[in-house]
Amino acid sequence: MPGRLFLTRDVGELAAIAGVDAPETNLPRRNIQPGQEILTLTLEGFQHMRWGMIPSGRKNARGRPVMETIINARSETVFDKTAFDDMRRAVVPVDGWYEWTGAKGRKTAWAITTKDGRPLWFAAIYDVWNGPGGVSVPQVATLTCPPNRDVRDIHDRMGVLLSPEDIKLWLTGDPDVARSLFRPWPDGRLSVSEAKDVDWSQP
Repeated sequence: MPGRLFLTRDVGELAAIAGVDAPETNLPRRNIQPGQEILTLTLEGFQHMRWGMIPSGRKNARGRPVMETIINARSETVFDKTAFDDMRRAVVPVDGWYEWTGAKGRKTAWAITTKDGRPLWFAAIYDVWNGPGGVSVPQVATLTCPPNRDVRDIHDRMGVLLSPEDIKLWLTGDPDVARSLFRPWPDGRLSVSEAKDVDWSQP
């Protein structure tokens, strides 16, 4: 499942595919990490949101609020958990994402992209976290599903990927329509290659 993302292409290309206005310039980023802002598409167009949600109403065994952020949510239960009652739907466009395999200290980083060079569109959920002092932070989490054959050797989950024609269905469709999109991406469309020359300390 997505642990880090990358997006380096011209955002005007993404806007043309989505049929919306182009967002403000987004600098090329090869290492987008949880907690950072990512480009997010909603019914209102593109905006930037923090990648990582603090689910509303989530409490521990003592009844105290849980402040742990979630960057990925399981699509199988996203419509059933009370923690996501106030969620809204979004889409996160990327060039690809990274996964790691191997023992600690000797891990190999893998970059997953489309074979044809087109962008990927992750189904996502979002809301606005209201913090102390009147702080409001738009926050988003990507959805996951079982992996397809392209990535199952490096991870047991993958992001729910949307084709461009399914973007509107995800953003506006009823829950039954939305659930029909929670499926692994068709086999053979993704390329997995070793991620080299990435400065992991830089965004």
